[in-house]
Amino acid sequence: MNATNKTHEIVVLGAGYTGMLATVRLARRTRKLNVRITLVNPSERFTERLRMHQIAAGQELANHHIPDLLDGTNVVFHRAAATAIDVTARTVTLDDGTQLHYDTLIYGLGSTTDTSRVPGADEDAWTLNDPRQARRFSHRLTEINAAAGTVTVVGGGLTGIEAATEIAESHPDLTVTLVSTEELGHMMGDKARAHLNRALDRLGIVRKIGVQVAKVLPDAVRLTTGEMIASDLTLWTAGVKVSPLAAHAGIAVDDRGLIITDTTLRSVSHPEIVPIGDAAAVRMPFGVLHGTCQSGMPTAAYAADSVTRRLRGKTVKPFRFGYIHQPVSLGRKDAVIQFTKADDTPRRWYLKGRAAVFYKEQVSGSPVPVFKMSKHMTMQVQFANGGRATRALA
Repeated sequence: MNATNKTHEIVVLGAGYTGMLATVRLARRTRKLNVRITLVNPSERFTERLRMHQIAAGQELANHHIPDLLDGTNVVFHRAAATAIDVTARTVTLDDGTQLHYDTLIYGLGSTTDTSRVPGADEDAWTLNDPRQARRFSHRLTEINAAAGTVTVVGGGLTGIEAATEIAESHPDLTVTLVSTEELGHMMGDKARAHLNRALDRLGIVRKIGVQVAKVLPDAVRLTTGEMIASDLTLWTAGVKVSPLAAHAGIAVDDRGLIITDTTLRSVSHPEIVPIGDAAAVRMPFGVLHGTCQSGMPTAAYAADSVTRRLRGKTVKPFRFGYIHQPVSLGRKDAVIQFTKADDTPRRWYLKGRAAVFYKEQVSGSPVPVFKMSKHMTMQVQFANGGRATRALA
């Protein structure tokens, strides 16, 4: 690149947790190279997906604008949505008619809640995909709480648990029901799971475990057992889907639509494309990573480092990752942290109560301070048991 003095065009699709981190880290690490970075996102607002349940429960969060977060980086921000990728011409078409050329494409289009598999979920269930919808949900919660109404949260994963506890704590006059196909906290150890269930009992949350939803109605949820649950509001957190953009472009994807990667997080079919976060099917010795911020942020940091290293003509070490914990908020005053082995199976140790609240706030609070600091220094992002950092540098 330096020999021809040609500008290397890097396009980043998606300005979520992973896209933002990859962008600001790339901007710093390539500042002395002939590189132009363009970040594409449909909204100027940075959405804190991990805190959407707090918005839904009626809490106010800081409003962060992406152009402000990029100030001083020389990154070009383009407010638009990608509609097509031409992998032969190496172009991305946007919904405003713009066409961007790329030499390297960082693909950070994350996942959204999948409401397509159960009748009525699309029409009559709410999701946490969008802060505006979460805010409208919070307004409806206030109205229903005044009438001592009913809310059903479908999905017993960490998002569903955090949403149900946040809603029950902030709106004590509601009857909150949590529906899950699996035991709540099934990935945790016995003691952490026991604390989780005590918190649900304390908050009066009704559980329907080992059942599936057959249909969502405007005022009820029908289970596959035939049972009807009265539900003035239904919040859907069960299952996710990814953008079909990669599959439509002919990029190699798995059966979930995730881009299949090599050991250095490049697409196996198109190595100039680097998927990160929920968009990437990343295989470790213990299996494919599941989409969480815990694994997503390291893929973003590693992608920035590996792209930079290749631009400098240097070798890149394979990506390595191991889980360290399962952090779950149980309202504003309680939490449980299950510490894990690298493969996400539980260790003996766990935290509960206020100690867990403090811990969770430290490790999974707002990423905005990390973005801001990453403009000025190379932040280490922990990615494996033992505290090794996700850097592609030798």
